[in-house]
Amino acid sequence: MQFVTKNNFFNDFDFDTIHGNKKIATVNSPKFLGITLDNTLSWRPHIDAITSKLSSAGFALRIIKHFLSLESLRMVYFSYFQSLMTYGIIFWANSYYSKVNFQLQKRVIRFITGIRNRESCREHFRTLKILPLQSQYILSLLIFVIDNKDHFKRNFEVHHINTRNKLSLHQPLSNPSICQKVAYCTAIRVFNSLPPQIRKLSHNRQHYKRIWKNFLYSLILYIGGMF
Repeated sequence: MQFVTKNNFFNDFDFDTIHGNKKIATVNSPKFLGITLDNTLSWRPHIDAITSKLSSAGFALRIIKHFLSLESLRMVYFSYFQSLMTYGIIFWANSYYSKVNFQLQKRVIRFITGIRNRESCREHFRTLKILPLQSQYILSLLIFVIDNKDHFKRNFEVHHINTRNKLSLHQPLSNPSICQKVAYCTAIRVFNSLPPQIRKLSHNRQHYKRIWKNFLYSLILYIGGMF
């Protein structure tokens, strides 16, 4: 598999990879640990693959809705729908195509709560304590930073200059837009945007996760154009 940008002229040429006098076949969308990659990192093949699974999960929730309480439906949502939606989310949720899965998530919230198709489900996300896809993506990036602290450097460790951002994570230079969108770089930008008082809690994973989730729940009511 050869990673390229969408406008890369190498797309028009074939390259042979040889190992031990054998030619290794080149594929454009291999699957690795349940995640379907593509050579432009658009994540469309993976999103298309999980969309059908999420649709099935949503249909199942709609069928059993009449037999379970709201709390039981919420438990089924987390164990069935959300487990599918959040797997590998730090890789693909930044893609343009992820909006399809967010639309499916909103449809499921409407199934669970019984509201009309055109009625806003913003308040219901907050009431059910369910994070919208993009909020869950942000939370996953922040947890990724906490769980991999040794792979990140602070600004003062790199340039030794006493600035107000010296405690922020160092953002490596990367020119291609495809590099700027990868989880590592995006996680740094998200973490650096946190209020200082929340960043200081990053040494305590569980406490930090709980505070940030509550903060994301409170933001749901103020995010327009999504629900």
